Amino acid sequence: MTKHSPEILMLRYEIEQSVNRQIRTPSDFEFLVGVIWERMHVTISPTTLKRLWGYIEGADMTRRSTLNILSQFLGYEHWDAFLVKLHDLAPEASDFIVSQSVKTSELHEGNTVTVSWKPDRKCTFLFLGGIKFRVVSALNSKLQVGNTFECSFFIHHEPLYIDNLIQEDNPPTPFVLGTKGGLEEIMVE
Repeated sequence: MTKHSPEILMLRYEIEQSVNRQIRTPSDFEFLVGVIWERMHVTISPTTLKRLWGYIEGADMTRRSTLNILSQFLGYEHWDAFLVKLHDLAPEASDFIVSQSVKTSELHEGNTVTVSWKPDRKCTFLFLGGIKFRVVSALNSKLQVGNTFECSFFIHHEPLYIDNLIQEDNPPTPFVLGTKGGLEEIMVE
């Protein structure tokens, strides 16, 4: 499982919710190492966590033993139990995408993608090439004009999972928007 997969993004999100803190800086990773030790008496390297969060470059694949520890930290028996929980929350474990969708690979540099989601949020992103975007307008969103991020798909009625979101001087982080109801509008120009 790659560190960019939705399952890993959800694991990181749930860990941040569990410790009531976003994990973005070296001191955040040290804090998380300490909390894992306090709860489980298990040592995990801050470097391993930094790789998993995309704070530093490194192996794209995460060891199963690391995923087991982090799943147990959240109260699951192991990684597979965490995946079962995700499966149970989803209406289907897998399915073909039949909703309106936009593939980043089909865009041309300079295209804009405008998305909206509940309750009253709307953003426009400038496609920079590859899978990279820059926020050019943001209404009622935590995203800010000038932020950059990576994304491969925009899917109607599904949340938008983005990676390597860069806001100001903060390290890159994953981010999800539209968790309740997904994207209501996707418009490409």
